[in-house]
Amino acid sequence: MATSGNTVFNLELVELVEEAFERAGSELRSGYDLRTARRSLNLLFADWANRGINMWTFEQGAITLIPGVSTYALPNDTVDLLEHVIRTGNGSVSTQSDLSITRISVSTYATIPNKLQQGRPIQVWIQRMDGQINLVSSTVTATVSATDSTISVSNLNPLPYAGFIKLDNEIISYSSVTSTGGTAGTLNFCGRAQQDTAAATHAVSTPVYWTRPPSASVWPTPDDTQTYELVYWRMRRIDDAGSGVNTMDVPFRFLPCMVAGLAYYLALKVTNGAERLQILKAQYDEAWELASTEDRETAAIRFVPRQTYI
Repeated sequence: MATSGNTVFNLELVELVEEAFERAGSELRSGYDLRTARRSLNLLFADWANRGINMWTFEQGAITLIPGVSTYALPNDTVDLLEHVIRTGNGSVSTQSDLSITRISVSTYATIPNKLQQGRPIQVWIQRMDGQINLVSSTVTATVSATDSTISVSNLNPLPYAGFIKLDNEIISYSSVTSTGGTAGTLNFCGRAQQDTAAATHAVSTPVYWTRPPSASVWPTPDDTQTYELVYWRMRRIDDAGSGVNTMDVPFRFLPCMVAGLAYYLALKVTNGAERLQILKAQYDEAWELASTEDRETAAIRFVPRQTYI
């Protein structure tokens, strides 16, 4: 007997929810049932990010470093960086060189005496922020050109000493602030065009937004002797559950775990679901163990310490 010849099996969201409801001893009957299941599935994906590394969410990225700028925004859906190097050679095949850069803690970064010292970066501190953007009670007080490295604002109080702002469509980093009297001041050492935005001119009275993207701060601060790139491999967030007709951002080998986990989550909420909680929890734990054990590197292990003690 011939096989199907296909290897495309997957579950759309509605099919996934139907299977999970049936395991929980209920049925998908209303729009609210689908909505509560989508909410539970998104929480399940958040739980997976806390449980360990999801191999299918690995992505490589690169940031061209700017002389005199130490802090750079990462994509907002970044969970963590797994590996990183400093690349030199300015894109040339013959001269490219990937050089090790050590990840350090906030305590180590805080004790660096001169954070403005310039050279080839050898250390990096990762801030795992939430990516939110908030309008603050501050505006631009002098026209900002596309190349300005300082920005004058009407109110420093809502802004941290160092961080990121959004002006129009541009994300900008800054490394310190200086008061110019009252609440007004300047943002110093600005890194323009962060997160692949474009450097632009911003008019007086442009609203200031405070943004908190995940970021990487390198030390020493890049100098201008050559072009440096921070090349990294990151773990990104799993895509949200979606509207109902899409499949999940999860490989086929995790389908049993996803269904088992959603069934357990739904049993916590549906009528008489408590009767099946124990067995559904056991099934979910077993399915997660099988899937996470398979979802791993099969190469030789390399241990890289992140902290050095003297």
